[in-house]
Amino acid sequence: MDVEEWLRGLGLEQYATSLHDHAVDGALLTRLTSDDLKDLGVVLVGHRRKLLEAIAALREAQSAARTDLTEGPKFAPPEADRRQLTVLCCDLVGSTELNARLDPEDMSELLRGVLHTVAASVVRFGGYVARYMGDGALIFFGYPQAHEDDAEQAVRAGLDLVEKVRTVGQERGIELNVRVGIATSSVVVGEQFGQGPAQEQPVTGEAPYLASRLQAVAQPNRVVIASATRKLAGNLFDFEALDPQMLKGFAEPVRAWAVLREKPHTIRFEASRSEGITPLIGRKHELSIMFDRWRAVREGEAQVLLLSGEPGIGKSRLARALWEKLRGPRCIPVRYQCSAHHANQPFFPAMGQIWHASGFSHGESAGARLDKLEAVVAQSHLDPGRTIPCLAALFSIPTNGRYPTLDLPPSEIKARTIETLIALLAGLSDRAPVFFLLEDAHWIDPTTVELISRGFRELRHRRVFSLITFRPEFIPPWSGADNVTSLSLNRLGRAETLALIDTLTDGKALPGEVLDLIIQKTDGVPIFIEELTKTVIGSGFVREQDGQFVAEDQAPIFAIPSTLHDSLMARLDRLAPIKEIAQIGAAIGREFSYRLMAAVAPMSSGDLQDALAQLVASELISVRGGPQDPVYTFKHALIQDTAYSSLLRSRRSRIHAEIAGALAAQFADRIESAPEIIAHHYSEAGLAEPAVRHWLKAAELALSRSANTEGARYAETGVKLIERLPEGTDRRELELALHVARANAALALKGYTAAETIEILSLVKRLLESGIGSDM
Repeated sequence: MDVEEWLRGLGLEQYATSLHDHAVDGALLTRLTSDDLKDLGVVLVGHRRKLLEAIAALREAQSAARTDLTEGPKFAPPEADRRQLTVLCCDLVGSTELNARLDPEDMSELLRGVLHTVAASVVRFGGYVARYMGDGALIFFGYPQAHEDDAEQAVRAGLDLVEKVRTVGQERGIELNVRVGIATSSVVVGEQFGQGPAQEQPVTGEAPYLASRLQAVAQPNRVVIASATRKLAGNLFDFEALDPQMLKGFAEPVRAWAVLREKPHTIRFEASRSEGITPLIGRKHELSIMFDRWRAVREGEAQVLLLSGEPGIGKSRLARALWEKLRGPRCIPVRYQCSAHHANQPFFPAMGQIWHASGFSHGESAGARLDKLEAVVAQSHLDPGRTIPCLAALFSIPTNGRYPTLDLPPSEIKARTIETLIALLAGLSDRAPVFFLLEDAHWIDPTTVELISRGFRELRHRRVFSLITFRPEFIPPWSGADNVTSLSLNRLGRAETLALIDTLTDGKALPGEVLDLIIQKTDGVPIFIEELTKTVIGSGFVREQDGQFVAEDQAPIFAIPSTLHDSLMARLDRLAPIKEIAQIGAAIGREFSYRLMAAVAPMSSGDLQDALAQLVASELISVRGGPQDPVYTFKHALIQDTAYSSLLRSRRSRIHAEIAGALAAQFADRIESAPEIIAHHYSEAGLAEPAVRHWLKAAELALSRSANTEGARYAETGVKLIERLPEGTDRRELELALHVARANAALALKGYTAAETIEILSLVKRLLESGIGSDM
């Protein structure tokens, strides 16, 4: 294969020379590892990740090509799983009329061109063409690889393919229109049926049907999306609310929106919070350090603060808090926002800042934009004749003789542009101290790295405070100087978590058990706390009563918020070959030992150790203990929940049965001291009889230790399973023993006269009088 062409398709052609110099050809490409890419000079984590995902796709394609269809697939198909999926359906408008007008051969060529264009748009935005359907296609975002912004990307792909298909028609002198419907829901996907060309990979769930219905009612060249997709897309696009749609197969009218356009250079943090931004909780220490560095800037010495932290930890919220504190006549804010989808577009963050500073709007003339650029340049007292051509070239604004065009080699244009952007900042700092914010530097493009590095050197003695936010995997090239401070954000403590929950509930108290579950599941990560609390309030598990929330009768079993699902699943999907180990670990529990995992995992010891090492390196799990029997812990409860919930019930039951079997065979001492562990796994495996026996053991052991609340809970869990046992003496004796345990717990917790105690004792009496337990 042509390696350079392959890199160009990824937008990473700058690495072609390095691969050539190191004799990496198409045959070796699929063998490259992350360490190899580092040796080849791929410094940015985003570029390495993009290349590794593309290499994995290349391997998969080559494996598929080698499969002999007459013998069937040589590899077992992947297990189906549950996941959140955004589905895009599109079709060509008026294809019947086109078929009547065009020669069949011409029509075939036209359809090939249209579908090729659709596929190109989809791949560009991270989608997967699941099926071509005549003159349309069914497209998945979130499978086989989830991304943290799948819904956004589906909408972008829909807008893009509408324009691209229209262009295909213009090139052929034919008016072509397309309709697009998009929906998001939980689905089951991945199971394969049939062989060879007849092989199908169906998806079950609401999303494909709703997307198809929305596509059918969409106007030509319109993208129509459902409520769940609209929520996930936030304020990144301009929408038009449609009248509720009566759709075939749906009992109630369905709300839908037409997508008009994407808002240019939107600040992601603010756009994703359509319901408002919560108050900043905690972070007093970090704010104090920031203010200290700001005071140094006001005295004329530039300062750089590098702020790192995991996704959702509050980097953008803290930056916004400082932004709001400093904004005013004595501070000039300048904001650069990096983007995952523009990590290869030179100067993209600078272009976003200039767009907003200039006040550009859609559809305005070149002259109007030049006027606005002149106003921006005037604020820095720069020469328009030298500055405007560079800025106009960034946005491809024709100067029409008003300014000279930049007739220079590309390298000189880049150098002039960097010089201009730094001069703009320097000019602003002459007027007042500048607060320069560079957000999400883990997605920074190489040219902007060069701009920032040079800017830090040249603005060293200017009044510029630079705050740079990024995720831990990014290694900033700017640390080490005496005016650079590094700061890492930690998770919130319990008191801060409670304070944040209190702001989200408007001061209305949540039930204690619900509050404890939120704290346990969110692990002090602010975005997890926000989204899970909102989910709980809207879930029906609690209701408002007398100025507080009270729990309903059902136990709170929290679903993973849809706003978090894609980002959590994306972290698992990046480790697709070893995701099964994460799923088995999730079934074992938040914490699991190597010894138990080795007894259950379907792989050799060496492969298992390598898989666990990769999970640790990816920061999904942590490890403690010695090399003989290390213990692993999921760093986030919600990561564990995501891995577990992605398993189909049938697969989940098999794993629990294997865990229970391993515990019974190799961990007898653990069963004796904590029988509730194996009881849980037998229950989840659907093995009622051993589950009931071990719940009874757990209840009796807890009562012997005066752990009466736990004893009551274990006994009640066993009673719920009794009906699954066949009729007979064993069932009746187990039932009696469980109710006796319940009675003993009730006596200790509530006393003899409590109504609940009397009810349980009466039940025990009736069971004894019926002859159960006469031989006990």
